[in-house]
Parts: sequence; C-alpha cells; structure tokens
Amino acid sequence: MLFKIRVSMVLSLVAFVLINNLAVPARATDDISAKSALPLDRLVGKRIGDFRLKDVQNGKEIWLYGFAMGNRSLGGILKVKRIEGVVLVFVSPGCPIGEKYLPRLKEIAKEYDAKGFKFFGLASNSGDSPDDLKKWANENQLGFPILYDARNVIADALMVERINEVIVADGTAQIRYRGAIDDQYGYTTTRQKPENNYLKTALDAVLAKQFNQLVQKGTDVAGCKLTKMTPEPSKLDGVERVRGVSDDIAAFYDKSEPAPEVGKVNYAEHVASIVQNKCQNCHRPGQVGGFSLMTYDDVRKKSAMIGEVVDDRRMPPWHADPRFGHFSNDRHLSAKDRATILAWVEQGAPLGDPAKVPVAKTWPEGWTIGTPDLVFELPESNLIPAQGTVPYYMLSVPTNFKEDMWIQAAEARPEDPGVVHHIIVYAVPPGANRGRVIGEGRGHLCGYAPGDMPSIYPPGTAKRIPAGSNLIFQMHYTPNGKQSKDRSKVGLILAKKPPEREALTVGIANPGLMIPAKAESHPVHSEQKFKNEVRLLAFMPHMHLRGKSFKYTLEVPDQKPEVLLSVPAFDFGWQSYYTLTKPLALKPGTVMKCDATFDNSDKNRANPDSSKQVRWGEQTWEEMMIGYIDIDFPIPPTAPKPTDKTADGAEPATLLKRSE
Repeated sequence: MLFKIRVSMVLSLVAFVLINNLAVPARATDDISAKSALPLDRLVGKRIGDFRLKDVQNGKEIWLYGFAMGNRSLGGILKVKRIEGVVLVFVSPGCPIGEKYLPRLKEIAKEYDAKGFKFFGLASNSGDSPDDLKKWANENQLGFPILYDARNVIADALMVERINEVIVADGTAQIRYRGAIDDQYGYTTTRQKPENNYLKTALDAVLAKQFNQLVQKGTDVAGCKLTKMTPEPSKLDGVERVRGVSDDIAAFYDKSEPAPEVGKVNYAEHVASIVQNKCQNCHRPGQVGGFSLMTYDDVRKKSAMIGEVVDDRRMPPWHADPRFGHFSNDRHLSAKDRATILAWVEQGAPLGDPAKVPVAKTWPEGWTIGTPDLVFELPESNLIPAQGTVPYYMLSVPTNFKEDMWIQAAEARPEDPGVVHHIIVYAVPPGANRGRVIGEGRGHLCGYAPGDMPSIYPPGTAKRIPAGSNLIFQMHYTPNGKQSKDRSKVGLILAKKPPEREALTVGIANPGLMIPAKAESHPVHSEQKFKNEVRLLAFMPHMHLRGKSFKYTLEVPDQKPEVLLSVPAFDFGWQSYYTLTKPLALKPGTVMKCDATFDNSDKNRANPDSSKQVRWGEQTWEEMMIGYIDIDFPIPPTAPKPTDKTADGAEPATLLKRSE
C-alpha cells in the first residue's frame, strides 16, 4: 500500500513537472530552456511582409498593408483615423501563462487603440481550428481580432517560436520591438507586478518616434512553444533547374550545324578542354553549378547526366535564338564539341593518356570576373525564414572613397543562392536619396539573379562610383522551406586607366502589366527612345515564373526593324546577360522595343497559381517585365557631378526619353 502511495506521488510529481514544462513557459530570468537559439532582436528594423488573414469571429479579411492607405492623403480626405502602428500577439487557447496575460492584453489594446495602434491576435498553433478559436475568442471578448494563420506561414515568416510573443511595428510595418509583454509571469516565479513593461515601453517609443532610445528591442518570451506544420514544398521542386532551348531552336541547330563524325575520343585529348572552357566557370567549388567538374574523376562520375543534358541542349545554358545577334559570352556548344561529348559518354568515358590532360585552369575563388580589387559585403548576416513573404531589404554599405572610382567589372554574390531571388547594387552619392525606381540610371552598379550576371565592360568603358558614395544592396529573399542566413557581397575590378566612355544600365519596363488567369501566351510591351547617340553593349531580360519569351527589336528612322535578341524559352532559373560581340551605335531617335510573353496556364509547371490574374509586383508569384540594357556614351572633358536630388547623377533624360 505504501509502495502504491509513493508511486502515485511520484507520478503526480512527474505529471506536474511535465504540465508546467510543456504548458507554462518561463520568464527569461528564471528559465534557461525558454531562451531562443535565434537572436532576440531578429528582424527588428525590417518590414513585416504583407498578409491577408481572416478574423475567426466574423470572417472579415484583414489586410496588413491596407492600413497604410489610411495614413495617406486619401485617408485625410475621408477622415480615416491615422494608424501609428500594429501589434501582433501570438495566441493559443489553453496555454496557462497565455491565459494569464489575456486581461492585460485587453487593457493595453483598449488604452493604445485610442492612440492609433491596431492589435491583432495571430493563431498559428497547428492544433487550433478556426471553430475552436472562434469559440475561445467569443468567450474571452478581447476586443481585437483573432486571425487564423493556416500552416503557421506568418509565424514562420516572423520567426516566432512561442505563444505570448508580441511584435510591435510602426506605421510603415517596420518592426521596432519583439518579445515579452512584460516580466511578471514565469515558470517558477510570479511577481506581484511587472518590473519591466516591455510592450507599453515599445508602444510609447513608436508613438514618440524615438525608436533608437529603446534599450531592449528584443526580449525572451514566456509562452508555450508553438506546434508547427512543415512548410509545403515549393512548386519548383521537381522542375528542371535550367530549361533547354526551344524546339524551334533545337531544330535550327540540327539543320544548320549537323553533328560531324568524331571517331574514338578520350577525356585527355578531346573532352577536358571543352569542360574547362564551357563548364568549369559554374561547376567548381563555390559556384552556382552545384557540383564540381574540375577533374577527370569528377566528370566521369557525372558522365551519364552530362550526356543527357548535352543531348537535350540544357547545358551549357544558352537561350538566345542563334538567328539574331552575335554575343561574346555565347556558351552554346559547337556541333563538333557536342558530338565529342556525346561520343565520349557513349564510348564509356575513357581517360586516355593522363600525361595529355591539359594543365588545370586557374580560377579566382568565388568569382567569375577574376579576383576583385575591392569587396564590399553586407554589414551583417540576414536571417531568412523558412516560409512567408520577405519584403525587399535596402541595406547601405559605405565605400569611403575619397575620389571618383571607375569600375571595369562588378559582380554581386549571395552567400546562400537558394534563398536569394535577386540582388541589385546601387551607388548612391552623398546627399542623394535612392528611391525605388524601375529605369535604373547612373545609380545601378550591378545585379544578381539565378544564372550568370556579372557586369563586365569593354576596354575604355567603365561605370563611375562618385566619391563618398554608399553602396545600397537591394536584397530580395525567397524562403525555400528551411531557415537560412545570407551575407551577400559585391566584388569590383577597377579600370586600370581613365576610361573614355561611361556605362549606364537602363531598365525598359512595363509596370502596368496585367496577365489574365489561364492565359497561355499573354503579350506585354515596353519601349525606350534614345535622344542622343549612345552605344549598346548588352541585354538582360527579366521576368518571373510566368515568363515565357522575350525579344528586343531596334527601330531606326527610315529603316526596317531589326531583332537584336530573341529568347524564345525564357528561363527564370537561369537569367543570362547577353553581351554583344561588338558594341552597336544607336543614333538619336532610335527606339528599342521589348516584347515579352507570359504563360499563366496550367501547362506552365512553375506557375504559382493559374487561376489568378497577375499584376506587377516584387514577389516571385507576381510578375515583372524589364528589358535591361547596358549602354555607354563619351565622357566629357569635365565629367558631370551628381546632383543632390537623385542617385542617378546627371539626369539620364539627357540621353533617353520614354516613348509615349
């Protein structure tokens, strides 16, 4: 009997400990296990990604960025109350310490609603259904909406781990504080009253616009750990990383470049040089290729796959129609090289005489432009959530240049290419303000997107970075199902002598695009007229997942239109620069026309949602249509000084004018 009592007491004690450890989290000061492995102030200073979630009580949709409209001129006309900020508090029925905080949250929400703050409870725990949440919300009458976060998308996007965490954002959705409501309740202790009212302190700082005076921008949270669902796999999983050329181009190559007989071939005398010249630029350590092809053993182990992608014309990636234009960076294999690789694979991938293997090519570590003279990287690593929307980051890095610098080549490199949708690096002179624009002008230094995108200029041409400029990194991250971090960088090679011409990147875009649902080949057009004579150097078409084809056509007065570049099978997974073999002079009055098509149908395996009409937007599931071109023009004896109004320096309108 005594034994049974003791067992019962032990089991009761175990149950008590389990309940308290599973359901009643601790204050930061008295429970080490509640501490997050992530930085307490993660994402503070960054914007919350937009979302639309439904209120479980009335079914109405809450649109986060919609509140910003009330802060604009229209809101004043309609006498809409100004929103000073939003508070997101993560809730779940049945969390004991969470239930303790409900009355306080109700009081704070009521007090600060009058001061212009909107409170929202986010229910992200996978075990909570909308019906249960509605019943719980009705019982507690909190006075603010409870939003159902299906599959914990918003919780993941904000890197939230526990119930009771609050996130305070200002009127621009920029996070100013995250963490505990206060420090009254914990696992093992409860104070009579809180010593630190973290939430109220943060709200007062936002109201007073005194963000920098917040001593604690992040605190440990006392709350039940969220049970989360695994992020859904990307629709791009299973889709080929790089597309092959269009059927039309493949047929043209087969007819115009028939495969010759190559006889017996081996790696040492025939294949190694092809691999060095056409493959190793990407297939080496630290590059985008994913695996190395630096040695015979590397190549032999991948020989079957190499044979397949060469036969399909997926590799090397080159999507330009060969009937238009000539490009110095053309990667496509000649008929002889292609036949040689296919024959080598078919013959069992023999090595041949090892002594005849070419001397290994020397590659600069981590770069395709060569070893940079200067490297600038982001001030710190950015934490990237597993899922959700990540707004653009605009991050400044000082150059500390004492004089104007001329850039012969520039290359932006991500630390984690798996989450970087794109990088654009701008050079912003002192006193200038880099707004978000589409036609880039002088501020645009270089960019990165999946594929091959270094900026390399011909001898005598360079881009100018004015003295004292900052480099602004526009970072667009796309979560891929796993939490990650990224610290991107840019490498610069300086011109070895004063250039004669200045390079400029121009984006010829149509931000008014509207792609109907289910449209299989929807056309979108943009164009640019040149006022003065310039030289055309290169092209870089940019679209997102629905991009199908892109074409640049030059129209010169009194001449027949000429197609300069056609990409019949645009590949979001590999967005190439197309550099002209010889710069092309463009006369005044010349018009560059860009014509793209988009596939918003079910036939597009990468299509995020064929049922939706698609407009211009920053995110991958939205669309863009930009025909980037690089041009150059003579540098006057006294180079123009940047204005104090724009990062574009001397107004590019002196060279260009938008066609109506």
